Amino acid sequence: MSADGGANAKKMFILKAGTTYPSILRRHGDFDDWTRRAMGSDDLPLATAVVDVERGGELPPVEECAGVVVTGSHAMVTENLPWSLRVERWLPALVERRVPVLGVCYGHQLLARALGGEVAYHPGGDEIGTVEVGLAPEAADDPLFGGKPRVFPVHVAHSQTVTRLPPGAVRLAANRFEPTHAFRMGRCAWGVQFHPEYDEAVMRAYIEVESAASEERKRALGDAVRETPVAAAIIRGFASFTAGNAV
Repeated sequence: MSADGGANAKKMFILKAGTTYPSILRRHGDFDDWTRRAMGSDDLPLATAVVDVERGGELPPVEECAGVVVTGSHAMVTENLPWSLRVERWLPALVERRVPVLGVCYGHQLLARALGGEVAYHPGGDEIGTVEVGLAPEAADDPLFGGKPRVFPVHVAHSQTVTRLPPGAVRLAANRFEPTHAFRMGRCAWGVQFHPEYDEAVMRAYIEVESAASEERKRALGDAVRETPVAAAIIRGFASFTAGNAV
């Protein structure tokens, strides 16, 4: 249920860390819309709320959070923007209190740095399109990644990367280009460099708007776009995990 679950009820908070391009916004909605839809928010026994942190939205008290998703952004973590630093300082308290957290792309990088890791531009440049990632052996008993295929497709659009994981973090997924496509800290905080909330239409739109490749290369990237059901199952699994934790 996405309606308010009562004044004292804990909520799933979506921290909206930016807004997509106007052309994509008009046709497909925004980061928070895709996240709600991908999580199946309307079916959750948990109220959801969006906080637009890029525009100064107030961060909720930790004790009011059933779970938190930090979305992607067109900003860069290394820009050290005031709103981003504010979220970065706030995240460790969630992890300490074992509040489920999922960082997506920008959120993944921000979570890693908040917990003691490092972020920089990827030396190989941008990764964009539908690519395959492979699971590390440590993913086998993970609450979100356990039982998933060893290799599966995901949607990606990023130019920065986690260059050093936080102390104690567990690497869960990678590919040849990106060494940390997913990690876990403790038992209920995850970062994913890929976009489990994207559908095919959104991925194609990003290739068209963001890719600096030739028209021929763009066509090739577009031809490679396909459904990413395992990635979608991971974000929906996070929502279910959070709802179970909140009971």
